[in-house]
Amino acid sequence: MEARFARVVAASTLLFCFCFSPLGSVANASAGYKTTNFVVSAPTPQLAKEIGDQAEVYRKQLSMEWLGKELPTWSKPCPITAQVQPNLGAGGATSFMFERGEVFGWRMRIQGSAQRILDSVLPHEVTHTIFASYFRQPVPRWADEGACTTVEHPSEVSKQERNLIQFLKSGRGIPFSQMFAMKEYPQDVMPLYAQGHSLSEWLIENRGRKEFLEFVGDGMKDENWQRAVHEHYGFSSLLAMQTAWNDWVKQGRPHLGPGTSPIGQVASNTSDSRHAGTPAVPATFRSQSPDAVTPIGTALPDRSSATTAATITPTTPSVYAVAAHRIQPERTAPVEPIRSVESASTSAASVYDASRGGATMRR
Repeated sequence: MEARFARVVAASTLLFCFCFSPLGSVANASAGYKTTNFVVSAPTPQLAKEIGDQAEVYRKQLSMEWLGKELPTWSKPCPITAQVQPNLGAGGATSFMFERGEVFGWRMRIQGSAQRILDSVLPHEVTHTIFASYFRQPVPRWADEGACTTVEHPSEVSKQERNLIQFLKSGRGIPFSQMFAMKEYPQDVMPLYAQGHSLSEWLIENRGRKEFLEFVGDGMKDENWQRAVHEHYGFSSLLAMQTAWNDWVKQGRPHLGPGTSPIGQVASNTSDSRHAGTPAVPATFRSQSPDAVTPIGTALPDRSSATTAATITPTTPSVYAVAAHRIQPERTAPVEPIRSVESASTSAASVYDASRGGATMRR
């Protein structure tokens, strides 16, 4: 999504969130609606009900997709404050706290047009709560934001895919050895979003959501990502995985599956891999031309290659489609993104802070 709120400020040992934007229209959110797990404040009763009901739908369906089961009812509902305007930049902020393996204190702020809130912002932010409920500790930046972006509307996903090509062509790609070690957002945050989404999509298409969650959880245990990459995906190193991913991007991000996964070939040639592999077969490409990408760490080409807009064809129906069909298409007039009060380079980072006793995490 193009715009996010400002960074969260934590005070004392508890979490206090202050989200700012130039439009600052909290007063516009006046109508209330309550569901089992959410309490919504929005400009109209109809919008409040639509957002609340859809939040419950996403919470149920996305938890089933990711975890194979529904989340238990929260002890206290999550307040959602929604700012809704036709040409308002889309963004969100979700905060919560961890303590002794528990997660609580949910609070969510979302903004944008009704369509973008329902088909992109809301599922993105709800997925953050699912990951927090599953891991019960801060999740690596690339994996959390990357996976949450996979559930957004194709129009939002395609922006990240186009951005990724530009970042890789201009030398702004992040080596995996650095990206996996990141505890905080880098100064140049946009490549992290684009690259995190692309890597998450690649891993999920290769081995599914369950393996992705197990991989992230396993790597978080000891921060030994080299070991986790080898055990879960068969690569000898982060660099080997980075090279294979980069090749996939250069090919135009072909759809993957059990019979087309390049990870299968690598795993079958790796002596200690716990996964058996299957050879890759030709696949249908869906985006940039093969020569449009400069691998991370290589010199830039003298010529520039034209790119085409990505067309996303999900391998399985996405839950945001439920909301997308219920509302009229939003206006296509350009929207000026909300800029972060901290730095323009972080304007596309959703804010999301989970802190207790000095530990902080921001999205």
